[in-house]
Amino acid sequence: MNGIYVDKDKIMTERENNMSETVTKRVIDELDIAIIRELKENSQRSAAEIARILEANERTVRRRIDKLVESAVIRYSIVVNPLAFGYISAVDIFLQIDPQKEEAAIECFLNTPEIFYVARGQDDNSVSIQARFKDNDAMFNYLYKILPEVPGVTVKGFALIPRIIKTVDSWMPNLDEQGVK
Repeated sequence: MNGIYVDKDKIMTERENNMSETVTKRVIDELDIAIIRELKENSQRSAAEIARILEANERTVRRRIDKLVESAVIRYSIVVNPLAFGYISAVDIFLQIDPQKEEAAIECFLNTPEIFYVARGQDDNSVSIQARFKDNDAMFNYLYKILPEVPGVTVKGFALIPRIIKTVDSWMPNLDEQGVK
């Protein structure tokens, strides 16, 4: 059987990958991928509708969806559009953090509503964050007044983001590479 083998020993913790759990070992086959594709296209699609589209048994589709969720291969979520709330300015910010103050700094970022992405960088003390602001003045204030006051944090650079083209909610693995059609 062709499929993608998911190994929980190679998966990061919740804080590292923003998933609800670690992934349970299982083979992801062509039916699972087809179900995932249908859910990506419309996450409100019922198991009955997916079964009809895929010409599969409804009970099988429902069980597969349950197993994909239980094993943390997929998770249900909503994506809030920042533009709908007036957050029009986006910026990637590259930081260096004192290792002694890293935990407190990261906790600060996790509790800052404007920040929606926090990741460790290539070296042990680099962190990348992405933030949204209602206007450029608010972004400027955060970059030059608030962020430099966070203990142990040095701003190494930033990049304004005029337009986001692809987001994580549209990502899918390269299935050809995995041997899945």
